[in-house]
Amino acid sequence: MEHSQDFPMTGRPVYVVDGSRTPCLKARGKPGPFTAADLALRAAQPLLARQPFEPPVLDQVILGCAIPGPDEANIARVVALRAGCGRSTPAWSVQRNCGSGMQAIDSAARDIAAGRSNLVLAGGAEAMSHAPVLFNNAMVAWLGQWQKARTLPARLRHFTRLRPAHLKPIIGLLRGLTDPTVGLSMGRTAEILAWRFDISRREMDLYAHASHHRLAAAQAEGRLADEIESIYDGEGHFYDHDDGVRPDLTLEQLAALKPVFDRKFGLVTAGNSSQVTDGAAWLLLASEEAVQRYDLKVMGRVLDCTWAGLDPAQMGLGPVYSSAALLGRNRLDLDQIDYWELNEAFAGQVLACLKAFADERFCRETLDLPGALGEIDRDRLNMDGGAVAVGHPVGMSGTRIVLHLLRVMAARGGKRGVATLCIGGGQGGAMLLER
Repeated sequence: MEHSQDFPMTGRPVYVVDGSRTPCLKARGKPGPFTAADLALRAAQPLLARQPFEPPVLDQVILGCAIPGPDEANIARVVALRAGCGRSTPAWSVQRNCGSGMQAIDSAARDIAAGRSNLVLAGGAEAMSHAPVLFNNAMVAWLGQWQKARTLPARLRHFTRLRPAHLKPIIGLLRGLTDPTVGLSMGRTAEILAWRFDISRREMDLYAHASHHRLAAAQAEGRLADEIESIYDGEGHFYDHDDGVRPDLTLEQLAALKPVFDRKFGLVTAGNSSQVTDGAAWLLLASEEAVQRYDLKVMGRVLDCTWAGLDPAQMGLGPVYSSAALLGRNRLDLDQIDYWELNEAFAGQVLACLKAFADERFCRETLDLPGALGEIDRDRLNMDGGAVAVGHPVGMSGTRIVLHLLRVMAARGGKRGVATLCIGGGQGGAMLLER
């Protein structure tokens, strides 16, 4: 059995006192209007402005990001300084692929629990539309020799060695979404799970259809208004909602799409996959001492967080491994969790997780459990849609699902919730929250 190697969160209680995020903006074939640092700043500014303390009071700032730009080295520090947190406030960045935003929260929570911090701003950001397009190694070598050619005749001779193959670009996003150890794109790992758990194309499309319509309903009813900050670009345009949602999406439209990752036999399409998106989200975490000192309103508590490893070729099952460890460590049954946010990397991946939770043989043989974990009620899972409709900015998603889960629990009266996600490279993360 693959297993978790982290430790229970012990020590002082850890509270979430506020949070905010930007809209998720779908990539549309060119760099979007904001870099990752821009997005993180625009989410942080209104969050910090409404607090009863000044930003330099923060003990530290932690930001998850998988692909920061070349001008965003230690992106957390860049954003912290731009947000007015002051030169004396330490800031550091974390990278755990899709789990980066959740890792930031976990790191902050453990420092508060250990007494090392009282107030921490933790979050995640990603501008996937800004992922780099790179030169290949042959072109890099050619450019190196070009720099050594000092005279005009030498440069002319070297120029004749330039070939069309030198100009073939490397798409950084596609390379980043391919696991180097098993040579599979994330989409192909979803195909493996669909085959393993006998999930049909129709099931995937039905799930994707429901995700879009749940998000559209949440937007229409204003359920995301307290979560999303309107943001403005340098040309005066504003963005106030997740713009990848398709309220008019039909099952017929989904069925007409061709497979992307296995064109001959595959089931995974662009329509039943998460979207390439830009966005940022933050949570403000506090100790009991800070809550009392600044009279902060509490949204909920972070009780625990687990990380698990598994076969990279089946990375989509990460939520099952990590959630099983989380529930076992906290002596909770699956039916004692009121609400779930399970990040929708792919519709088929979510469906595979649901089947694995309820599969007696899988839980016995793979997780070393006495029996199946049980079934998750679909009406308590991803209540307002998920990444298939919202989008999946890789570094942001772990923070977004925790923030939204707390909002769902507040609106619907839940006591406990689990936010969980799969992670490229064969990992899973799960966080236990309580109101």
